[in-house]
Amino acid sequence: MSCENLNWRNPTCIQMLAMSESVNKSSHMKTHKCQSYQKSFANGSSLSCHLRTHTGDKPYKCQLCQKAFNQSSHMKSHMRTHSGEKPYKCQLCQKAFNQSSHMNSHMRTHSGEKPYICQSCQKSFADSSSLSRHLRTHTGEKPYKCWSCENSFANSSSLSRHLTTHTGDKPYKCQLCQKAFNQRSHMNSHMRTHSGEKPYKCQSCQKSFADSSSLSCHLRIHTGEKPYKCRSCEKSFAFSSSLSCHLTTHTGNKPYKCQICQKSFANCTYLSRHLRLHTGEKPHICLLCTKLFTQASNLAKHMEGHKGGKRYICHLCSKALKSKKTLDMHLKCHVI
Repeated sequence: MSCENLNWRNPTCIQMLAMSESVNKSSHMKTHKCQSYQKSFANGSSLSCHLRTHTGDKPYKCQLCQKAFNQSSHMKSHMRTHSGEKPYKCQLCQKAFNQSSHMNSHMRTHSGEKPYICQSCQKSFADSSSLSRHLRTHTGEKPYKCWSCENSFANSSSLSRHLTTHTGDKPYKCQLCQKAFNQRSHMNSHMRTHSGEKPYKCQSCQKSFADSSSLSCHLRIHTGEKPYKCRSCEKSFAFSSSLSCHLTTHTGNKPYKCQICQKSFANCTYLSRHLRLHTGEKPHICLLCTKLFTQASNLAKHMEGHKGGKRYICHLCSKALKSKKTLDMHLKCHVI
């Protein structure tokens, strides 16, 4: 069979070609060549491992979860996810990892090195897998498909989170309050609500957060990024929750009902604000005059009155005045 007639998707053809390349050995160390990518290997076993990337063969199977791998080393690394073994430890912060590649990527968080650069937007990353995930934001590729519904995802972690909507599985439980989570990272973030720890700090305003996702969302306030678009009117939003609230303006759906007066609202945020009318709660305080407000928007309007040195506020109508004398004169308008 000639090279021109080989079927590159046929495992037999690939093995035949690999054998023919390895027969003619020279003094060069890498004598075993894959004709598909012209990649060379030092020995036949390395070539055999590589050829499985073409054939899709995965002969190494985990007996605990039946996940299959094309290399024995990959399966050994996977087995540590079951045993919890983490033999690779960072000497700077003592964080441990189950794979050496993960520790190498982690070390770049200390050095600040980001050698992997996106050619589309020049954004840099510490490891190749992060760059691969990022590239899908440009291509729109969603290779991870849910086998229970038609949804697809750009990364495996998003798929894993989605799958719990079908299974309802929440194996990670907080030992302090018994709240359960579908991911370990979510439980770790939750634990900080007990400890009060906020290790993620915004470099622009120094505000701190308990988890990285909250910091990422917050950063959009500074960058102006609005990645969530409404398909009905093309309006964009910085947060998914804001988009969800907006969508109700198109659907007219108001699923949140006040149990006191039966008034309905499009989202839980609006309902929470409304409930303060019944409870009398005023959580928003003016730091200049200590006046309290039920809503942040009312406080913002009130703060406008303080501009120009207007520090004296009428307790009857909230009007801001520059001096106590002008406030006293103003109060007489209410008496008349």
